[in-house]
Amino acid sequence: MLTNSYPYYLANEPVAANQDLVVTDKYTGEAATKVALADSAAIDRAIAASVQAAEPMRRMPPYERQNVLNHCVARFTERSEELAMSLCIEAGKPIKDSRGEVSRLIDTFRIAAEESVRIGGEVMNLEISPRARGYRGMYKRVPIGPCSFISPFNFPLNLAAHKVAPAIAAGCPFVLKPASRTPIGALIIGEVLAETDLPKGAFSILPCRRDGADLFTMDDRLKLLSFTGSPAVGWDLKARAGKKKVVLELGGNAACIVDADSDLNDVTQRLVFGAFYQSGQSCIGVQRILAHDSIYNELRDRLVAATITLIAGDPKEESTFIGPMISEQEAARLESWITTAVQAGGKLLCGGKRDGVMLHATLLEDVPQDQAVCTQEAFGPVAVMSRFNNFQDALNEVNDSVFGLQAGIFTRDIYKIQQAWDELDVGGVVIGDVPSWRVDNMPYGGVKDSGLGREGVRFAMEDMMELRNLVIRTPGNTI
Repeated sequence: MLTNSYPYYLANEPVAANQDLVVTDKYTGEAATKVALADSAAIDRAIAASVQAAEPMRRMPPYERQNVLNHCVARFTERSEELAMSLCIEAGKPIKDSRGEVSRLIDTFRIAAEESVRIGGEVMNLEISPRARGYRGMYKRVPIGPCSFISPFNFPLNLAAHKVAPAIAAGCPFVLKPASRTPIGALIIGEVLAETDLPKGAFSILPCRRDGADLFTMDDRLKLLSFTGSPAVGWDLKARAGKKKVVLELGGNAACIVDADSDLNDVTQRLVFGAFYQSGQSCIGVQRILAHDSIYNELRDRLVAATITLIAGDPKEESTFIGPMISEQEAARLESWITTAVQAGGKLLCGGKRDGVMLHATLLEDVPQDQAVCTQEAFGPVAVMSRFNNFQDALNEVNDSVFGLQAGIFTRDIYKIQQAWDELDVGGVVIGDVPSWRVDNMPYGGVKDSGLGREGVRFAMEDMMELRNLVIRTPGNTI
């Protein structure tokens, strides 16, 4: 269970400055704990400390960074049930999903520990023409310097981990702003990091209000901004970030194509999971289902039958599959999108009802393509079905979106698989499964309004490092 209050972490140290941020149990709506809230002065001190820590972090041997990360793996494993329950309370995530996220937290730090000692470069042959005779070259990777991280509410452990663990592995100090609705997981990460021998100032974890967070974006002492969250906020931050490198992992309205040769029993199970796990609050949750006309009716009936059996309720119960949305405001927003879609001619197959923060798992069909539930990121437990006869038409419909994060394809035709990989304007194509699938060492990110850059430990590390070239001339051998 949660403790009565949590400090923030400034330059590796816990600071119980106040108890100004109340964190609620998202299912009951009751206060669960209180958290210290950082002001602008604290954020400024944290950034200054990260600048001072840049050189000690750069000089820290890779095996020492690996030791820090391995310590985190061990401690997160020991505290796994505590972490899962805190996530269940602060995010409203069903306990089974919460345990799954803790396992991914551990995976992410374990992968980072492995990658921390694999940072290399390359020897290059520069003698590509007579003028380069006698020259040789090589390059290495060096830490970019102090980094700024802003993480979202929906995966408060693992999406923070996808910033923190690569930074440590790469040798970059950082300041992290966790989502104010779900700060506890990040603060527990801070508690564990404080047990290590990281240089002073190597990390600060600072819940703060939005008006106090401008320094995370605009301060020129920070060399990289990595943001995960909504597209509107992300692109605004990029516009204000100045000269620093920016990595954005934003939203989507992920589509899944189900071709005529699919195993409908398997497809049904995976689509129900992909659309409704953690109440659909995932940027790669299945939102659009495109099914071949020959199997559409059977798949629709199977999906409806499976969806109405999902157990909704208290996320602390082992049997719960659908928990609360993050707030009643968000649940009401999506309820209104569903109502508007039905009024525009869409058919409600199941769900559509709301009780406070609880929104029933919802399936729709025949929704006009201009409706928000099709074009925007729903970020809740709703999916829209449509038919296709021609695979090319299905690919075109997937691409007809401002987003491009991941897409899922159920087909056994290798030529269609290659075609989808070639033509879909997305960051990742998942064959034989839903776009919601992700493992923590793969490159992950999107195109178009879905963002810039890639997460996945090694790929995030590459963004957190610069290439430094070395050229050596051998005297007497040049022309």
